[in-house]
Amino acid sequence: MAAVLRYQGLRRPIKTGLLILAVAAAYFAAGRLGLQRQVVVGGAKVTPLWPPTGIALASLLTMGLRIWPGIAIGEFLVVISIGPFSGASAAIVAGSTLAPLCACLMLRRVGFRITLDRLRDGVALVFLGAFGGMLISATVGSITLLVTGSLRWGEFWTVWTAWWTGDAMGVLVIAPLLLVGLTVRLPEEINWYQWGEAALVLAGTGIVTALVTHSSLTLLFLVFPFLIWSALRFQLVGAVLGVLIVSMFTIGAAIYRTGPFATPTTVEIMITLQLLNGSAALTTLLLAAVITERRSTYQKIAQACQALSELVARLAPADPAENGGHPEEGES
Repeated sequence: MAAVLRYQGLRRPIKTGLLILAVAAAYFAAGRLGLQRQVVVGGAKVTPLWPPTGIALASLLTMGLRIWPGIAIGEFLVVISIGPFSGASAAIVAGSTLAPLCACLMLRRVGFRITLDRLRDGVALVFLGAFGGMLISATVGSITLLVTGSLRWGEFWTVWTAWWTGDAMGVLVIAPLLLVGLTVRLPEEINWYQWGEAALVLAGTGIVTALVTHSSLTLLFLVFPFLIWSALRFQLVGAVLGVLIVSMFTIGAAIYRTGPFATPTTVEIMITLQLLNGSAALTTLLLAAVITERRSTYQKIAQACQALSELVARLAPADPAENGGHPEEGES
């Protein structure tokens, strides 16, 4: 027995170490991918969507706070892949690690469930996980650039806003995608009609987004009917996939300055892009959470009614005719 306990005690640190390395590798890979879509705002390089924040928060929610070193290692690898490591780099690593940690703690505090099957979970992820938690990384990073002289005071709020929205978009787009991928269960029976409808709505989302991001007219609002359709019919799965498609197309259009992003300034493009992606994520996540919560409530009511009917059937007196009871009046 003692040997078994020692073996189990050795397995836990090894498992934790492997999880930390896996998180660090995923964070670094996502960071390098995000850097391919960076823009210069106020003399600082920022990304419209920073995927590592979503990976970090989803990892903490599913694996626990023990994997936080993986976030720090991943951010460290991203930083040194850009340039030499310095004191300012250490501060940025600390801020990028603290942001998802604090977001995770706030979500735990309010009883967040990774299944995202309640309206309160969607609201908490948006306002605490994304908008609230990412204030830390944006503030620490922008102040660090300001103190080191890499950023002028007149450009502080512009860079801070771009940094914050990029980190927040990473949480809103990537974290729900990962959480849904870990918790969703495919139906046992394949409904080809629903699969066809899902393919149609996702293809329609991609086609419409591609058209409006290459049109000189401001038609970005046309993506919302498809996003609402996907959230209503396919709940969280449809919502996260629809938002991912819209985000990828709009970010590409903003970087290459096509369609409605051709003439505005970089700051105006960032504001438009973040408002669009934020509104899309907020609308679809909350709508999907409402539909999922309502369906869950209906299922619980149906189960309660079924249990009540079975209880009544057991307590109800048996039919005398079935038990060979007394004959009816008038019979001999």
